[in-house]
Amino acid sequence: MHHVVTIMKRELAGYFATPVAYVFILIFLLLAAAFTFYLGGFYERGQADLAPFFNFHPWLYLFLIPAISMRLWAEERKSGAIELLLTQPVTLWQAVLGKFFAAWAFTALALALTFPIWITVNYLGSPDNGVIVAAYIGSLLMAGGFLAIGSCMSALTRNQVVAFILSVVVCFAFLLAGFPLVLDAFHAWAPQPLIDAIASLSFLTHFESISKGVLDLRDLVYFALTMAFFLIATAIVLDVRKSE
Repeated sequence: MHHVVTIMKRELAGYFATPVAYVFILIFLLLAAAFTFYLGGFYERGQADLAPFFNFHPWLYLFLIPAISMRLWAEERKSGAIELLLTQPVTLWQAVLGKFFAAWAFTALALALTFPIWITVNYLGSPDNGVIVAAYIGSLLMAGGFLAIGSCMSALTRNQVVAFILSVVVCFAFLLAGFPLVLDAFHAWAPQPLIDAIASLSFLTHFESISKGVLDLRDLVYFALTMAFFLIATAIVLDVRKSE
């Protein structure tokens, strides 16, 4: 884990070496506030909870997380830095995990900076803070799932724009996997067990369950397995294409 932590620290420092990190955090905080207070009707609802805040997280992450993950490997492959990285005394797996954890930690920081909304709702009423904690955990797990997908898509190409588009498309499919928009493409030919399996992959369904304060082991395992699957896929893709 020493090498993983070293890579994570280096990558995390790299985020703040340019204005990109600050711009991302500012945009995330502004959009989260705008969606909560204007589209979500935070004050108009008259309820002491953060449902209007968390309801928009999946849609914020759908575009903002791919913007973070698109540079994880695409730029490394384009510049040839991946060959230099792999000549260091680190394994491919350590590099994959280090970069992923750095991106996840950066996202966690952006999420943590939304704490004023939590203070606000406690000032205005008496919310169930246990539910809010669970929703924050669910939001962070969902962000990790999106980042793992984005990491895999970034490994597939040397172009960051292509990586961004691929990540958005795949994340969108996982987000709405349990809805007719996605399932209608399978109804005509797929057996019902397969359709049910696809429906169970919906990020939105699992996140909504956690955001209600229910930390079901199935939801936690789902996000953990999703991250593991796409990180393994990332390592496989990089190993296959490292000579390209």
